[in-house]
Amino acid sequence: MNSPTTGLRVASVIFGIFAIFHILRLVKHAPVIVGSHTIPMGLSWVALVVAAILCIWFWRLSKLKGIA
Repeated sequence: MNSPTTGLRVASVIFGIFAIFHILRLVKHAPVIVGSHTIPMGLSWVALVVAAILCIWFWRLSKLKGIA
């Protein structure tokens, strides 16, 4: 259970879930309000790209031979 492959795959799935939630927010135009501040939709575009890149990167790293 301490294998780096498992850790990378878990992290990849978590970032994938974050990416899906950002897609849902963008499609439904759901507002996010923290305290008295409204988070702009543009920030979800940035977060979507970052989460998707990390998801794909970690998944590819988990497939490399010799890390575990």
